[in-house]
Order: sequence, then C-alpha cells, then structure tokens
Amino acid sequence: MERVWEIAGNLGETHKQVVPITVFVTVLCFCLVVGHLLEENRWVNESITALIIGCVTGTIILLISKGKSSHILRFDEELFFIYLLPPIIFNAGFQVKKKQFFHNFFTIMLFGVIGVFISSPIIATGCWLLFGKFGINLSPRDYLALGAIFSSTDTVCTLQVLHQDETPLLYSLVFGEGVVNDATTVVLFNAVQKLDVNRIDGWTAVKVLVDFLYLFSTSTALGVAAGLVTAFVLKGLYFGRHSSVREIALMVLMAYLSYMLAELFELSGILTVFFAGIFMSHYAWHNVTDSSRITTKHVFAMMSFIAETFIFLYVGMDALDIEKWKMSKLSGWDSIGVYSGIMLLILLGRAAFVFPLSALSNCLNTSTRRSTSITLNHQIVIWWAGLMRGAVSIALAFKQFTHYGVPLDPVNATMVTATVIVVIFSTLVFGFLTKPLISYLLPHSNASNLEREPTISKEALKLPLLSFEESAATNLLRAKDGFSMLMERPVYTIHSFWRRFDDAYMRPTFGGPRSNELS
Repeated sequence: MERVWEIAGNLGETHKQVVPITVFVTVLCFCLVVGHLLEENRWVNESITALIIGCVTGTIILLISKGKSSHILRFDEELFFIYLLPPIIFNAGFQVKKKQFFHNFFTIMLFGVIGVFISSPIIATGCWLLFGKFGINLSPRDYLALGAIFSSTDTVCTLQVLHQDETPLLYSLVFGEGVVNDATTVVLFNAVQKLDVNRIDGWTAVKVLVDFLYLFSTSTALGVAAGLVTAFVLKGLYFGRHSSVREIALMVLMAYLSYMLAELFELSGILTVFFAGIFMSHYAWHNVTDSSRITTKHVFAMMSFIAETFIFLYVGMDALDIEKWKMSKLSGWDSIGVYSGIMLLILLGRAAFVFPLSALSNCLNTSTRRSTSITLNHQIVIWWAGLMRGAVSIALAFKQFTHYGVPLDPVNATMVTATVIVVIFSTLVFGFLTKPLISYLLPHSNASNLEREPTISKEALKLPLLSFEESAATNLLRAKDGFSMLMERPVYTIHSFWRRFDDAYMRPTFGGPRSNELS
C-alpha cells in the first residue's frame, strides 16, 4: 500500500496539473452514473447528488492530505464567469419555450427584476443589523453586495420536478424568473461595485437604477444582435451544403463571442448570451440541416449539464476547506447564528415580493381571458423554488470576498464560508423536500388546470400592420382597434403584433417558418 502512495506521490510531482484534472473528471463521471441510478428517487436530484458526492470526495481528500486541503482544483471566479456560466445560460435561452416565456413576460419580469430590488435591500439591511451583534464589521459596499449575492436563486431542483407539459404556466414562471433573476443579480452586483460608498445620499438609488437600466438594455440589444447576425450568416451562406460541423461551430462560437464582448464592454454577459440563445433558436436553428438541429440541442444541453455538475461538486468540496474555517474567528454558536439569520432573511426577502407581486399580476391580468390565475398553491411553489441558492451566489461571494479564491482576512473568510453553508443547506434541505411538497400542492389530477392564453387566429395573423393599398380611414380604424386591444389585453396584443411583424419582415430575412405554416 505504501508503494502505491509513493507512486501516486511521484505522479503528482511530475504532472501537477494532469493528476487533479484526471481525478476531478473521474469524480464527474462517477457523479453522472450515480445521478442516473437515482433518477427515479423521490428525494434526490442531480444537484443534491453532486453536492453529496463533492462532500464525500472532499472528506477523502482531506484524510489523504492529513487535513491540509479538501480541494482537487482551486476555484477561481474568473473560471466560473468565463467558462462555466456561459453554456448554462445560453442553453437556458436556447431551450426555452418562447411562447410561454413571452406570454408570461410581464409576470416573469415582475419576479425576476422587481423582486430582486425588493429582496436585496431587505437582506442587506438585515445583514447590517445582524452582523454587528457578532462583531462582524463590513463596508457599506459589502452589505449591498451581500444583498445581491443572497438574492440570486437556483431553481434547478424545482424545475427537475415540474413538468413543462403538465404545468406550463408554473414552469414558465419558475424557469423565466430563475434566468432573469440571475441576470438581474449580476447586473445589480456590478452596479454596486461602481458606487462611491463615501457619498451615499438620496440620489444613490437613482444612480443604481440608471446603471441597471443601461446595463440591462445594452446587454439585451447585444444578445439580440448576435443572434440575428448568426441567423443571417447561416441563411445567406448555407454552411450545411458542405459541412454541418461548421454551422454548429459557428453557433457555439458566436454565442461565446457575444458573452465575451459583453464582458469586454462591462455589460451583463448573462443577459447577452441568454437573448442570443433565444434568437438563435428562433431564427438560426431553422437555417441549419436536420442533423445539425438535433446535434445542437443535445450538445448545448450536455455542456450546460456538465458545467452545473462541476459547480455543485466543487461547492461540496469547498465546504470542507480547513483554511477558511481556521481563518474565520467566529465560535461554533456564533457561526450557527449567522447562518440561521441569513436563511431567515432569505425566507423573508423572498416572501416580501412573491405574494404581493403575484396578487398584482393577477389583478393586472383580470382583463385577459385567463382561465386560472396564480393560485395560492402556485405562489407557495414559486416562493419555495427561489429559496435555494446556487452557483451564482458562490461565484459572486468569491468575487467580493476573495483574491483568486483565497480570503484575505477572517471577516472575508466568514462571508465565504457562510455563503457555502447557505448554498449547501438550502440545496440539500429544501431540495430534499421539493418533490413531496409539489406532489402535495399540485396533485397530478389537477396539474393541467392552468392558464391557457387565447390563441391568435389565422385571419388576425394575415392582417397587415399597415397597408398602402387601403384607405387612410381603414388604416386609422385598424390602429384604433389595435390600441383598444392594447389597453384591454396588453401582453396578448403585443404578442399578436409581434407575430405579424415577425412573419412579415423578420422570418423572411433571418429564417424560420411563418406562423401560419406551423399550424
């Protein structure tokens, strides 16, 4: 046995980078196998499986290294933001059911944007009041950053339980809020970094809001432009006649290029690559060969899956990082008090916007022909789905409180360990209870009694927005009818106008079948 460890030690000295990567890839493969075997388990999902295996692996490494380290690889927030996050967000945009997403766009934006602006101040203020009792002193920027860090949700556990076909409204709201929430959180976090904390006054909130709106709009525009350019090039040059590999490679590289350009211009790469994914699936995907359509969907899903598993594995290992625990000066009971206080703030911050904004959404949608509003059971599921914290919270905490993965003082170490514990606790505890809770709140027999948006008739789609062949009076009458519809049913009417504009101008230029050809 000693001979085996000696050989392993020699290999480690000779191949310092190869050995850790080899071990981590081996653990990743093992995690995929275990996740497959537990696919039908009522309590466990992929995220929980990766976390548990990460903790077990960290324990083994800790024992082998005699308490020196629990890591195979050293986490770097740049690794996360540049290599791991883009495929996750792009796949979310590429695979999204666009009809449901944009039908519920207003409600999604309420939860994903306004919700963050409600929960973030609650969490930041709560941390400021709580940490002082434990002797933790942070700067105003750190407290504001914590508000953004712990407002970021991870809805993967809930989405793995919900069925998109059975609960289209609920799935759309949870999925859409999760993506928009991540983007909003990162944009808000970056806006906080630009604040002059020594001159906080009544205009500070206005400045943060203006920065946020600028980043949100420009990042979205860049993503839309990247998707349209990709679609136009694929439609015009038709790569598939020579090689389907090139058209797949172009889509992957253009998506990644859009993300890197956003980061280069200090915009939100998450928003950019998300909307690039939406527009590529809406236009570019129809300009490639049939084999490439199948391949792209599976390739993008595979890349996202590996990146998510990688992150949760590392979080599990990082929970046993002895260096951070030794650097933190809090006692055991004080640490429990800090972690419990943060979890309570997350619960309160989440409830503070889910239930009021759901009521607002129901009120604003009473004029539409919705058969069912967001019921109390749906609201509880939405609230529960956002209690879990994940990869974005970890990455932002590392970015705020470490230098290349290493905290510089005890307070920063405490913040990093607190974030890791909150992520693990929320994912394991809330994740374990997600399937039973949804089974209880949403019985299968009632699962399909959800919102159905009114369909747009073929005749309405064929009507032009404006016709130069008709009189001015006819055009004015049509505009008046359209304005009346807009006032009564804004989301439905905007969607109707967009479908007609899309069929008349966008699809002929960038690709894709027209709406009347799909039916």
